[in-house]
This record gives sequence, C-alpha cells and structure tokens, in this order.
Amino acid sequence: MTVRVLHVFSTFAPGGPQVRTARLLPELERSWRHAILALDGCTDARALLAPELEVEILAAPRKRGSLATTRALVGILKSQAPDLLLTYNWGALDALLASRIVRPRAVVHHEDGFRPDEVAGFKARRVWVRRWILPGTSAVIVPSRRLEEIARELWKLDGARLARIANGLDVAGFPRADGNASRRRELGIPNDALVIGAVGHLRAEKNPVRLIQACARMTSQPHLLVLGDGPERPAVERAVRELGLESRVHLVGHRPAPQADYRAMDVFALSSDTEQMPVALLEAMACSLPVVSTDVGDVKDMLPAEQASFVVPLAADALAQAAERLLADAELRRALGAQNRARVEREYSFAGMVRAYREVYERALGLEPAANA
Repeated sequence: MTVRVLHVFSTFAPGGPQVRTARLLPELERSWRHAILALDGCTDARALLAPELEVEILAAPRKRGSLATTRALVGILKSQAPDLLLTYNWGALDALLASRIVRPRAVVHHEDGFRPDEVAGFKARRVWVRRWILPGTSAVIVPSRRLEEIARELWKLDGARLARIANGLDVAGFPRADGNASRRRELGIPNDALVIGAVGHLRAEKNPVRLIQACARMTSQPHLLVLGDGPERPAVERAVRELGLESRVHLVGHRPAPQADYRAMDVFALSSDTEQMPVALLEAMACSLPVVSTDVGDVKDMLPAEQASFVVPLAADALAQAAERLLADAELRRALGAQNRARVEREYSFAGMVRAYREVYERALGLEPAANA
C-alpha cells in the first residue's frame, strides 16, 4: 500500500531531528513516498538521505508572516495530499494550523527541544498555542524524559496521545576512537596532542563559543575539533581569533559521515544551553569516547553514573575544569569510553527506535503492524 508522507521542518539543516529522520526513512515501509519541506529553504541535510528513496524536496513558501505561511501551507497540503503529515518542533506549527483546514489521514508532531529564547523560561503564547493545537494531532513524539514531563504538565497532553521514543543508534557503524593518525595528519593535529571534539549545528542554543572559551582556560592546551556549521560560526571564528587559538581550533564544517573525526578525538564535549537527547552524544558514546557536558536535558540520564561528575553547570570554567580532569587521565578516559559504548549497545538500540516509530506512525494511519512483516 502506497502511503504519501509529508515532513515539515522549520529547517532541514543537519541537526539531531534531521539526522534521525534520514536514518529512519530507509527502515520504514518501502512503498511509502516521502516529501520534505523546509520552511526556511535550507535543505543541506538532503545529503544524508538515501538516494534510492527518491525523497522529493519541496520549494519553501515565501516568508510573509504566520498567517500567510499557513495559507501557503494549505495550498501545499492540497497539492501533496499526504496520508501522513509529520511536523517537527515549534517552527513547523504553521503546518499543524494548515492541517486543521486540509485534514490529512494522520498527523504526528515531533518535539525535540527549544529555541534559545526559551532557555530561561517558556513563553506563555507558545504554551497556549501548543495546548490548543497539539491535542488535534494523532500523536506527539518526544525523545527525552524532560520533554515528556513538559508535554504532560505544561502542554496538558494526555498519555494516550504522547509517546516518548529515545533516540537510538547502530553502534556497528561507529568504530571505537583510536587516535586516527591519518585524519589528524590531514587536519594538522600532532599524533601526541590531546583532542577535544564537538559535533553539532552551530546555533545559539548550542553555545559553541562557551567551548572555545573553555578551551582557552585549559593549561593542557588541547586541540579542539569542531564539526558543524550554522549561524554562530562567525561568533566562533571571532572568539578563536580573540583568544589566540587559531593553531589549536579546527572548524571543519558539516561532515555527512563523522565517524573518522570521532576516531581522532580523545574527549567529546557538549557546551549547550539546552538539549534533550542529543544524537551526537550517542554517536560519541558509541565511539567509546568519554564525555564532558553541560547539565542539560537528559544528558546525565543518558550517561553511566560514573560520568556524572563530568556533567557540569552552564559555565566555561566548569567545562574547562572537568575536561582537564579527563585529559590528565588516559586510563580513566578508556574506562569511561568503554562504559559509554556498552550503555548505547544495551539501552539505545537503533532497531528499538525504528520499531517504536513505525508503531506510532502505523497506529496513526490505522494500519495493522503486520503491514511491515
């Protein structure tokens, strides 16, 4: 049975939800036909999509405010006639408004986190809009315990509509970190240097400048390998220049396949102001890397208890001090890295994630689970 699926993102730049979607689509029923709409027109993550799926990339409507965007989305929904509408985060809520007019067979909304302007507190208007619009969906999917709690208590979603599906990963595709001398040579990093790595879209809520500042405070003078691109890159480059770190900070942009870079790292760092369940953190754990992170979202729950003291307050000094402790102890790094990989293998399987998403989508469409047998 052919099912037409329309995915609406605020952006299709490479980030956690986009990476997860690209990995998930080949595991869904192959007769399903997918189209992706990025409301900001950015489709950089299309490079992650499996070519054999022939995913259609739609042109974004012209930016004209929420009401005009909703009207444009009504037209797109009419022309696409999706059986299943999948929307992602606050930036795609105009598509949910449009779905109240053009009613697809099923609508599933995904919430993965918050914008920078909600780090300190939730905006009342967004809370009320979610309370009004989300009960009209077939289901709402969140990846973290924190978001599940917010959805129940703040957005007043009932348990029957709400599904928490933890992000998952196939560890077989992520080799253990081994220094990767060839990648280091390519980047101009000495084999005996200590390397801290970070992977993620360079957005304000990720606070990549905090990691640059932390690096400048470390007496061990590690190299910093940063994968990702985005609107915060100029601020990152400025901080690198101002702190005199040009020889030790390597900004390599987005890598569709980051495994070789993970292998070159000694420690993985997360410096965000807000997260929920970062895919990049799972990838680093799968590569047997120890982690230092700000205390955001479900990060502390994702990591083994032995890593708890390396999850720190949102400050460059705290991040620097925790990273220094890891960089000074190679045996501790090896032990924590091994525990992290085992944790992903045991608790965050890709197969389990796929199975859970398929069940939600199929239930929303009224399909029998046997449709995938």
